[in-house]
Amino acid sequence: MGPFSRGGKSRCPQPACDHDFDSKCTLTPFGILLPKQAKSYLWFAQGKVTADFMVDRLEELWKTFAPEDRPHTLVINADNGPENSSRRTQWMKRLTEFSDTHQIRIRLAYYPPYHSKYNPVERLWGVLENHWRGELLDSVEKTLGLARSMAYKGIHPVVRKVKKSYKAGVSLSKQAMRELEKRFDRKP
Repeated sequence: MGPFSRGGKSRCPQPACDHDFDSKCTLTPFGILLPKQAKSYLWFAQGKVTADFMVDRLEELWKTFAPEDRPHTLVINADNGPENSSRRTQWMKRLTEFSDTHQIRIRLAYYPPYHSKYNPVERLWGVLENHWRGELLDSVEKTLGLARSMAYKGIHPVVRKVKKSYKAGVSLSKQAMRELEKRFDRKP
């Protein structure tokens, strides 16, 4: 975040720096899209988006659903990135705990490399990027405000900044993962 040129046309012309200077801070976005309802939820972290961060956001979202609206099976479309890979021990541990707590079946659907364009949440990111139109993201307030003012299929996202910082690199021991692995039904 800072006065950096990102290309594109801004709504209000502003001078921008065209070199890599130190930024004021870094916001990392994470989103969940419910495709059938076109509802979107965007969270911004001032650090890394870890497996714990992602499952905490899922827990947060789950609490907003009425009990009768909660599905019996949750399908998570993911890009197989470093934090949501099915081989990522902390991710799988936290999802298993979520499944046990809420008595829900979870299916992970991974897109092949270089095919993220088929993941519906990628369209949401495209809409956000087009909405920013090269604006200078020079403050947290401006970044969050622009994210709130965008619309995906006519619906504005729920946007929140997460203040809690998460420790990166948390993982299970090989023995603990072997025990957890017995619960999974992996498909090719």
